[in-house]
Amino acid sequence: MTVETYFSVDVEADGPIPGPYSMLSFGMVACGTFDGTEFTASDPAERTFYAELKPIGDDFVPEALAVSGLDRDRLRREGLDPEKAMRDAAAWVKQVAGGALPVLVAYPLAYDWMWLYWYWLRYTSRSPFGHSRHLDIKTLYAAKARAMVAQSTKRQMPGALLSGRPHTHNALDDAMEQAELFQNLMRWDG
Repeated sequence: MTVETYFSVDVEADGPIPGPYSMLSFGMVACGTFDGTEFTASDPAERTFYAELKPIGDDFVPEALAVSGLDRDRLRREGLDPEKAMRDAAAWVKQVAGGALPVLVAYPLAYDWMWLYWYWLRYTSRSPFGHSRHLDIKTLYAAKARAMVAQSTKRQMPGALLSGRPHTHNALDDAMEQAELFQNLMRWDG
């Protein structure tokens, strides 16, 4: 029987796209398993991964950098080399998933996936999630609620679905917050 293990992820970056700009931090939490019939949630704070990375270039968008509050000069000195960070993250995903298939979940997926996939391919040549094992939390809500995507923001979701955790723009905190939203959606009938 195939089982999937879900990993909620969040990225903080200093610009809109990888390459010219840098991923400064990312957080990942294991948040549950699904066997095709039953979803089993796990404590998002129990199995976590967090990394702060050295910037890969000099370009940045001040407004994007301000969102995370991270200091590029400190990260140049103390951040992980991107290759080490991505190798360590891939090894962690593999270890936590065990024999299950890892699936990445995010809100919104396109942003976080773009950064992580680009960094994994650039620095390790492969993603632990392959090229397509990912799920957008916003789209999951839209499908279950039978709502338009434009009307599927957190502000428009029923309060009972939302996490009680604050959205801090710390990648690990926000990955845990998203994990709880995802868990609630997986149990919700719409």
